[in-house]
Amino acid sequence: MPANLMLLSAAAIWGFGFVAQRLGMDHLEPFAFNGLRFLLGSLSLLPLIWFFARRGQGQADQGSLLKAGCLAGCMLFIAATLQQVGLLYTTAAKAGFITGLYLILVPIFGLLLKHTTGITTWIGAVLAVVGLYLLSINDDFSMSFGDLLQFIGALFWAMHILVIDHYSGKVNALRLAASQFLFCGLLSMGVSFVIETPTLAGIQSGWQPLLYAGLVSVGVAYTLQVVGQQKANPAHAAILLSLEAVFAAIGGVWLLDESLSLRAWIGCGLMLGGMLLSQVRWPSGQAAQPA
Repeated sequence: MPANLMLLSAAAIWGFGFVAQRLGMDHLEPFAFNGLRFLLGSLSLLPLIWFFARRGQGQADQGSLLKAGCLAGCMLFIAATLQQVGLLYTTAAKAGFITGLYLILVPIFGLLLKHTTGITTWIGAVLAVVGLYLLSINDDFSMSFGDLLQFIGALFWAMHILVIDHYSGKVNALRLAASQFLFCGLLSMGVSFVIETPTLAGIQSGWQPLLYAGLVSVGVAYTLQVVGQQKANPAHAAILLSLEAVFAAIGGVWLLDESLSLRAWIGCGLMLGGMLLSQVRWPSGQAAQPA
């Protein structure tokens, strides 16, 4: 139970993080907010890395870590940028559910890497597509700019997960997390200094959402995920973490006074159902036989 509670807490923190990201852009532009957020997130993991290092854990080959951190950080930069900019044009509730599509896209993309997937993933994908249609597609079959950015972002979130999966057995997870956050933060700040005008006054005004998005969403939630997944059933962990979208919707309605139509709520329900179903695996003894 404690492990499941940790994972549920992480999902709640990440879900409400969409609210912090929206509020943060009242004071900071997207690249500046992301840059500071991920640099703070990287720093927040240093005490945990130091703790495990003192216990003789978490050592890694620096060359492999640099390569993995750079590649994962670049994917994270693209995904986080699309998400943050998209939040300028859509709601936190919609962003949470559309981003959550990465749970279905990961096993589908995995087919290109010769991973296997089950029938539940495909059924879940169909439900999610129908839900996305109800949530985001307008009467003229167009999609809002913000929703489109979130959808493209979900593609990159899925690719980011596959990169992490590829290196997970080769480098320490915490060191990889800190290094990818560092690369993403530096890239974001670099772009910000070129195309934006970040100010100290803006940072001071937006310190609350910035600290939440950087320290709580990254440092606290990531720690809860790492510790929780060590003891939780993998299927249960995936389902609990997918509830991030629900908490994003709750946060958007509760704290940002967002509203969704009945059609959009039905779409959210179908998308959540598809996400959850995609995590279900048939018991090996009852697996469907090939035709």
